[in-house]
Amino acid sequence: MENYFSIGEVAKYQNISKQTLIFYDKIGLFCPAYVDPKNGYRYYSAGQIDYLDTILIMKKIGFPLSEIREHMRDYTSDSSLAAMKKQLTVIESQMEELRLIRSRLQHRCAQMEEAKRYRSRENPVLEETAGERCILCRKVEAPYTLREISIATKQCFADFFQKNLPVYFQCGVSVPLKRIQEGRYTEASIAFLPIEKTDKADNVTTLPSGRCVSICHMGDYLSIGRSYEKLLGYCEKHRLQIISDSYEFCINDYITTNDENEYITKILFYVQDKV
Repeated sequence: MENYFSIGEVAKYQNISKQTLIFYDKIGLFCPAYVDPKNGYRYYSAGQIDYLDTILIMKKIGFPLSEIREHMRDYTSDSSLAAMKKQLTVIESQMEELRLIRSRLQHRCAQMEEAKRYRSRENPVLEETAGERCILCRKVEAPYTLREISIATKQCFADFFQKNLPVYFQCGVSVPLKRIQEGRYTEASIAFLPIEKTDKADNVTTLPSGRCVSICHMGDYLSIGRSYEKLLGYCEKHRLQIISDSYEFCINDYITTNDENEYITKILFYVQDKV
């Protein structure tokens, strides 16, 4: 048809698919100027091409199609300025979230690089000064099996997603010292996610800076008892008194590997010299 463009021509000029144009027509966003009643072919006027440019630019900027459709029913320079200023706020929020995600990924990658070094050497007990850190906690219910630990961990992640909390992409548990001394190494009382200081959640605990002993357990979680025994033996030999429950930080876990033989768990106790 003269002075009209077919759907194929519009798709070619705009570098989009015909299916996209058909979808835009169905949702009332960009309808053809004329539809041939005999064959249903869609045709668009020259003026509509500019209209489509505006739609595609707004989509590229990040506007949802529903907002674009509402905006373009009767838009002016004033309404466009207001819409774009609003979208700037949305973009800045997204950029902040991406910066947060980027820093968490860098932290996780650094841990995994460190994990490679653990696998290539003997696994010693280390004495260290731990810095202050925060953890987002959930109580593990009795009977404290791996099932209850998993549920508590999922509740932590639910808090993270619901409240957009500044957690690191890592999880862990705390096991009471008394249970460890009784050989109940996997009966954790708390599941947690390391997190930055925040006032968005009430269930955040601050672990103080202090003197610690630690070991990295390599292998599946059910075998973690051998590393606890090594830690307890080290403390006894060096006359160190354990003054906290244990804190286990997953370095390699189900998030990063499907092979439990590659699991690495850092176990940490706060200690002081025996009097």
